[in-house]
Order: sequence, then structure tokens, then C-alpha cells
Amino acid sequence: MNRACLWKNATAHEQNQHASCIRPLKNNFVRMKHTLILSLCLLVVLGFSTCGEKKSEYPGYTPHQNGFFYKLIKIGDEAPKCQYNDYVTVDINYKTIKDSLFFSGRRKFQISKPDFPGAIDECLTFLAKDDSASFIISASQFFKKTLSSNLPSFLKEGDKIKVDVSIIDIQTPKQYAKEKEAFLRWIDDFGEYEKTILKQYIDGAKIKSAPLASGMYHLVLKAGNERAVKVGDTVVVHYEGRFLNGKFFDSTRERHEAFQFVYGQQWQVIKGMEEAIGMMHEGEKALFIMPSELGFGTTGSSTGIIPPFTSLIFEVELESIKSGK
Repeated sequence: MNRACLWKNATAHEQNQHASCIRPLKNNFVRMKHTLILSLCLLVVLGFSTCGEKKSEYPGYTPHQNGFFYKLIKIGDEAPKCQYNDYVTVDINYKTIKDSLFFSGRRKFQISKPDFPGAIDECLTFLAKDDSASFIISASQFFKKTLSSNLPSFLKEGDKIKVDVSIIDIQTPKQYAKEKEAFLRWIDDFGEYEKTILKQYIDGAKIKSAPLASGMYHLVLKAGNERAVKVGDTVVVHYEGRFLNGKFFDSTRERHEAFQFVYGQQWQVIKGMEEAIGMMHEGEKALFIMPSELGFGTTGSSTGIIPPFTSLIFEVELESIKSGK
């Protein structure tokens, strides 16, 4: 008797029992099939090529033919990927290869076409809006070629660094220019209002010193030694940031953790802090009053703590300077 006859002659109860056994197996197979298809699609969507490449020396990361390593973390729903000359808003972390974090923040910048393979700009072109990935790239190329800076003292030639990136937004040059033009027309009144508030504060605090060319006020509280900061040096600072009304919004002393970064390197600190530390000497403590164009500008901070067009006060102490290479 063939299988069709056996099935036909089976009781309804036997048929139901058989179906209940088969159904979970079928569902599991479908789920496995969908998972496999999705995994393959993710690699195709991101444009990564791994054919013929050796096993990665970094667990969890896949080598790319251009010399960097990547690990996919999250795939968004947007299809168009970043292009050279696009303006991107990203959440970005820099870590040593042993996962020691030395920078974290949100930045907006234009992607430039690099003149060498494996640059972070190239890595970004594999991602779309809402995508997240981790890349391992050459520390020397990143600092010396991409940032035009010296290698920090805690890194050496041949080292790799990890760059974790989440793409928040992508704008074409045309979209960016259009948005900027419209926004600048809208914000004129707010800029004038900030100037009035800042002037009232300066007059009320009886500050007699003139502002610098950038509009920032610099008041030395404690003199330092003769050692000045140079581009590429690693600086260790303590700072406290507050609004003109005296309310604090950030303090490294409250966190009991000094802030360390490479001076002159992009995306590390706000423009005003870069200027402020650049005029300080080791051991110096100073007060800086900054207009918003040196702080968080017309958009405010990414966290929402600091509103747009907000002048700020920073009390900064430059604890030490480590010479760059």
C-alpha cells in the first residue's frame, strides 16, 4: 500500500497528530530560511565584500579588502547609503583596541573622499541612516592623514583603534545648503537677543577686560608654568560648565574624572574650549565666558541640556600636558 493510501485510510485523530508534529518543524525551517536570507541581504545592502579573505584576527569583526575590519551592530530601514560630500550627523566613539574609550560624542561633518584605502570616511560610505557599525582602522592613518594631527602618546605606530558609529542623519550638499539658508534667516533675532543677555551679564559682573577677537572673555584665576600647549599634545583638564544664571550643567570634578584628549584633533571639544585651552599654560586655572558661536551654536547640545543661542561659562584647570609624537 502506498503512502497516499495510508494517509487516506488514517483516522482524523491520527492525521491531526501527524500534522501537529510536522507544523513546528515546518515553522522552524521557515524561520531559519528567513534568518539566512536576512543575513545575506544585510551584507549585500552594506556592500561589504569578504570573498576569498582570511579569517579575522579580531573576534567578531570581518576583514575588508581595503585593510579595515567591520562589525555590523544595527541595520536601519533606510536604503540610500552615505556618499562622499554628504553631510552626516553621527554618534561616534573612539576606543583603543582594548576598548579603552578616549572620545564619545555627536558630530556633524562632511564626508571627504580620502586619498588612501581604509580611511574612516570610506567606512562611512557603507552605512545608511539608522545603521550602526564598529570599525577597526589604522591609528596612524586616522590621526596623521585624516585629522592631520600627531599620534597621541597612548598609541604607537602600527596600533589599531576602534571607531563605533551610528548614523543619525544624512544630507546631500544641496539639502544642507538649503536648510542652512532657511535657518540663518530664521535665527537673526535670536542672535541679537543673546548678545543683549551676555552684555547684561558682563556689566553686572563688572568685568573690565575686553573680549578676544572671537568674542570670548578670558580671566586668569591662577597662573601656570611656562609650558604651553601644542597641537598633538595630550592634555588633561578639569572643568566646570555653567549658564550665565550660575546653574551648573557639567563638571568633571563632580564625576571625579579629569577629561583627556588630543589637542588640535577634530570632533573632540567645542570650538571655544579648543581656543581656551590653546592659550593656557600647564597648571593654569582660568575662567572663560563664551558666546554660543564658540559653544553649541544655533542648535544647542545634542543632549538637549544646552539650548540654542546660549552663552556659557567654563572654569578650566589645565592639569598636565603630555607631548605628542
